[in-house]
Amino acid sequence: MADKQDSVVTNGQVVSLAYELRLENGEVLDKSEGQDPLEFVQGRGQIIPGLESALYGMHIGEEKAVVVNPAEGYGEYDEDELDVMPRKSFPDHLELSVGKGLRFRDKETGEVYIGYVAELDEDKAVLDFNHPLAGETLHFQVRVLDVREATAEELT
Repeated sequence: MADKQDSVVTNGQVVSLAYELRLENGEVLDKSEGQDPLEFVQGRGQIIPGLESALYGMHIGEEKAVVVNPAEGYGEYDEDELDVMPRKSFPDHLELSVGKGLRFRDKETGEVYIGYVAELDEDKAVLDFNHPLAGETLHFQVRVLDVREATAEELT
């Protein structure tokens, strides 16, 4: 049996990852320090594609910087994902504010979308259906804490 230190990240394995995520300007958006590490099954699309592809072949204990461009992260910012809605179309009890996320369900497909209030005035609300990190280049500092075979349950 291979030494645990020789375990490398490959498809179908559960990866335990310590990370810090920064924007291009250096602002820290998220980090695992002080929390449970990020755990996911490699090769299943559970994390953004650019980060997932950069992890292949890493060993337990290995650390590296990973830069993920928008196309391999949350996508390019798309102006077509903005929608103007009359303010009166929202329930009176709903407090709207710029930045607030709202859930919408597509009546035909049942799919749920999140729209963020981008602009607000007396008559209308402009909703942005882009992911909040769309168009951003993401800078990760990652360290592989553990790699193990996924259970059958984890693979389903």
